[in-house]
Amino acid sequence: MVHVTDVNYLGDYCLWLTFDNGTVGIVNLEPELWGEIFLPLKDKTAFASVRVDQELGTVVWANGADFAPEFLLERLQQEAVA
Repeated sequence: MVHVTDVNYLGDYCLWLTFDNGTVGIVNLEPELWGEIFLPLKDKTAFASVRVDQELGTVVWANGADFAPEFLLERLQQEAVA
């Protein structure tokens, strides 16, 4: 199982992620910001408040939103290929 160990907000809806398996890179989460829990993150100030929850091993926001670390790693790898 992979975990996010560090996150840096880069602007817009992009995050620089570091995973415990050594993978690093940028993920653009704008296409994922829909639905009740994620729509509030369209506010860039809210999105920028992202942090790593060490217990969950992934990124979280104050409103309770989070993404599975496996999903984030998959998105990172897809974006690296594109």
